[in-house]
Amino acid sequence: MSAEDPIVSVVLPTRAWGNPFAERTALMVHGLGSSAATCWRVMESLAGAGYFAVAPDLRGHGSAPRTTRYRIADFASDIAELSPPHGGSWDVVIGHSIGAASAVVAQAQKPSFARKLVLLDPALEINDTTRDEVLTNQRLGHSVQDVDAVTQMHPHWHPQDIEVKVAAHRSASLWALEQAVADNSPWNVTPHAESLSIPTLALCGEESLGSMFFGDQVAHLRAARENFHHTVIAGAGHSPHRDKPEETLAAVRAFLD
Repeated sequence: MSAEDPIVSVVLPTRAWGNPFAERTALMVHGLGSSAATCWRVMESLAGAGYFAVAPDLRGHGSAPRTTRYRIADFASDIAELSPPHGGSWDVVIGHSIGAASAVVAQAQKPSFARKLVLLDPALEINDTTRDEVLTNQRLGHSVQDVDAVTQMHPHWHPQDIEVKVAAHRSASLWALEQAVADNSPWNVTPHAESLSIPTLALCGEESLGSMFFGDQVAHLRAARENFHHTVIAGAGHSPHRDKPEETLAAVRAFLD
């Protein structure tokens, strides 16, 4: 399959938290090498605030179908097919890393997808050096790192975050993880982010701790969009919802309220 071939969407398996009849709905899209299960803390918090919260396994991850192509556009096409139980728009779509990039593309292509976006350290645009680092990290996460290793790397993470992250990395297709890097060259969905009109919040870590969204990227989107908001979570790296969950969840709730 080439880049010019039409996108073939797949039906994604999902997990859900909260009351399916709740008036407000939320969707969370995980990052590369993660799964719906890794969204547990954010989804539980939103369910407690009265949302029906849903998270899918992206293609190539968890129990989702395997495919021949893993472009951000392909991920976006899949999640754009997900709708709240009673139709209409998601009140909020939250995405992490490549999941955030996929949510941006889905929203650009389907303006009725969401009413608000929350981007957790979004991987909107990365250079070749960073792509190589992502590839190395995905291979290590899938084949080498176990609970003890991840605990040593992230001793501040909740034990359940460590457990589900290790399980998610192992259950993902290694080929899919590798292709998600190879298929996205160049890796840049910033033009899609520029085109959005809905309120958007980027919650990011510190550049020195591994954030993938900082500096000129932030300044550019702030200048290009009136309702784009950016907050740095002090002490967080690329996974603010795992590094600093209370601070991240407080910022999400404030944005939604």
